[in-house]
Amino acid sequence: MSPIIVISIIVGLIFILLVIGVPIKPVRFIGMGIIKIVIGALFLFFLNTFGNQFGIHVPINLVTSSVSGILGIPGLFALVAIQTWVL
Repeated sequence: MSPIIVISIIVGLIFILLVIGVPIKPVRFIGMGIIKIVIGALFLFFLNTFGNQFGIHVPINLVTSSVSGILGIPGLFALVAIQTWVL
């Protein structure tokens, strides 16, 4: 898909949401979920950066970011344990 089409779709959706209005609760729920996934990706990035010295590497994708973002540090340790012992 070309960038012009993607930007046009996004602008159109924003315009429709401004005209119609948005229920606040679902948007807040989705926004908090996205923020947690981004925080999880940052956790994994720092883990991979500092864990490289010890041979620890957990891939950063949607599933691992969600686990580490929602569960926090215990989820990060669980991913390391799974990566080390299971895989």
